Amino acid sequence: MRWTETARLARSIDLKRALRSSYAKLLKPKHIWELNLYRLLIMRLGTAIPSIIGVVIVTFLITRALPGDPAAYFAGPNPTLESIEEIRQQLGLDRSWLLQLESYAADLLHGRLGTSLTTGQPVLSELLIRLPASLELTFSGLLVAISAAIPLGVVAATRPGSWVDQVCRFVTTVGVCLPPFFTGLLLIYIFYYLLGWSPAPFGRLDIYTAAPATHTGFYTIDSLVAGNMETFRASLAQLILPAVSLGIFSLAPLARITRASMITTLSSDFIRTARASGLPTRKIVIGYALRNAILPVVTTLGMVFSFLLGANVMVEKVFAWPGVGSYAIDSLIASDYAPVQGFVLFMAILYILLNLVIDLIYGLLDPRFRLTT
Repeated sequence: MRWTETARLARSIDLKRALRSSYAKLLKPKHIWELNLYRLLIMRLGTAIPSIIGVVIVTFLITRALPGDPAAYFAGPNPTLESIEEIRQQLGLDRSWLLQLESYAADLLHGRLGTSLTTGQPVLSELLIRLPASLELTFSGLLVAISAAIPLGVVAATRPGSWVDQVCRFVTTVGVCLPPFFTGLLLIYIFYYLLGWSPAPFGRLDIYTAAPATHTGFYTIDSLVAGNMETFRASLAQLILPAVSLGIFSLAPLARITRASMITTLSSDFIRTARASGLPTRKIVIGYALRNAILPVVTTLGMVFSFLLGANVMVEKVFAWPGVGSYAIDSLIASDYAPVQGFVLFMAILYILLNLVIDLIYGLLDPRFRLTT
């Protein structure tokens, strides 16, 4: 009996070890990250679909509730009631809102965002043509903000109470208080009207420069790819002021969160241990503190980017920038429903994709996030 029990116990121990070995191989960090990535994608898609449906319904109702009649706008300066009613029937505005929403949803399921009444072109093609201009402006403003905010926040955190810290607080306060369109008007007044350093704020290029061949839709990148330095300098000159206007607006939250996160990290035990070990200050601040403090900055960066997508609407109007924001404003003034609805839906999809990208970057920066997603 004892020999049988001993053999049975040995076989049980061997079986447990084999199960643990296979389980450990299955749940390697790489495999866990892949499983969590698929689960994250499914969760995000599951929450994105109801959000997009809600955006479609709310946008449709808001555009219909706005004052103004598209039929009266397109009927001419002195329309008759008969002509207005005829145009309303042609546009389908004489039907109930429920029938209009049903027709609009059917078009969306077939990939159609409608046709703009002001330009006569499909809304989707208009948005795709103008989207690179808006993205170039948004990315440039974000690059300006990152280049100034992160170094300023790091230096202010390493020298609390110094003049650098006071400058950081002043800049963040001013950045929060000034809306980007006002900053844009102020920059135009100073650098174009008074000093004459900046070109006329009329679009992406001046009237004497031809647009480069389209590769990415970003004039600065396309001109570099083509090797046309003259076009690159002209496009960069037109881009500086609107990018700085957006950069000042987005600099404030980035600098604040960088400073706060760095102060918290620099007071941690592992930083004190690193200093006691005699490591160089540069390695401690950049190699250890900033690397651990960057996660809240990445989260704020995603929020700031989504804010800039909305804030560049007025900046595009101030600088006559041919992006999707100015297109939506012009359509809203003309009571052209389809472009406004398409713009809002487009921004909602970009915002959802941006949140997904931020989650993936989180997993790359923080190994703990890969195991707990």
